[in-house]
Amino acid sequence: MKSAYFLVAFALLAFASSFVFAYDPSPLQDFCVGINDTKNGVFVNGKFCKDPKLVIAEDFFFSGFDKPGNTSNAVGSAVTPAFVEQLLGLNTLGVSLVRIDYAPNGGLNPPHTHPRGTEILVVQEGTLYVGFVSSNDDGNRFFAKVLNKGDIFVFPIGMIHFQLNIGETPAVAIAGFSSQNPGTIVIANAVFGSNPRINPDVLAKAFMLDKNVIKYLESYF
Repeated sequence: MKSAYFLVAFALLAFASSFVFAYDPSPLQDFCVGINDTKNGVFVNGKFCKDPKLVIAEDFFFSGFDKPGNTSNAVGSAVTPAFVEQLLGLNTLGVSLVRIDYAPNGGLNPPHTHPRGTEILVVQEGTLYVGFVSSNDDGNRFFAKVLNKGDIFVFPIGMIHFQLNIGETPAVAIAGFSSQNPGTIVIANAVFGSNPRINPDVLAKAFMLDKNVIKYLESYF
């Protein structure tokens, strides 16, 4: 009898843990269009949701992926997002997209992670060198590939990854995510440009660099 109670308790804990570790849980209704004005919000599921009777086709519409992003910046890339903030109809649906533009000869989407979503990327134009690094537990293995037009690559959730344009012409990619809001942490910005700053002693020891080198790096962020 005790073993039966144990199995029931174990099953309940396992069932509960599936909710604890879930990302973007499945919706409980046909749609739940996000709304920033809570006056007309009647349900809550990720964001306050618009009254279904007031939902219109435009709530599920986004325009702009036909326009190149401005890559005139330090890294030579631009990301045009279609997350839940730009497309409120994505709320609770667990998907989103971005367009990424890369300048010729080295346009870079720098090393970063998405803490809440896996990314799948398809090259629309150009040639990209892409890769990600696995976790410490897996030995920080580096997986890399050169992608051409029509090629697809997957970056697992939470892994540090990047894309670099190795061609002489602009490159374009479309990336999908398993989250309405996958989040982005650019590694260099987070480490050297945090607000407030991380104590230089910590970074000097972590990167095994002189503190003056750390301060020099921070000056760029």
